[in-house]
Amino acid sequence: MVDEELKKMISDYMEAGFLENIIDMFRHDPSLLPLLGDLISDERGRVRLGAVALAESLREDFKDELRNAIPHIASALKHPSPVVRADSAYLLGVIGDSASLPYLLEAEKDPDRNVSEVVSEVIKELRPQADE
Repeated sequence: MVDEELKKMISDYMEAGFLENIIDMFRHDPSLLPLLGDLISDERGRVRLGAVALAESLREDFKDELRNAIPHIASALKHPSPVVRADSAYLLGVIGDSASLPYLLEAEKDPDRNVSEVVSEVIKELRPQADE
């Protein structure tokens, strides 16, 4: 379990613009990838944007580790903020693993139109992969 101080340090560094340092940190310790759920749930837009960039940077080399982080990220699909819910759906799309589909299908009827549109788009992208 990652302690709260580490989570705060990572999100604060990300907000301060030290994305490359955070990417290097996660590259050296991919066991930190479940923190993407915390990062995508952060109230600060720059942190959420950094979480997406982090996943984009690591998705080729750490597919299995990102797959294991999906439940942590998917928990943000139930966040009170529709912006966070939409961003978490988008992040699941960036990861691009069909293991996200059960979570996304559950979120497809989100009461916020913007969220449900993002969720639907990600589902469309991932469904062909699940049929393979």
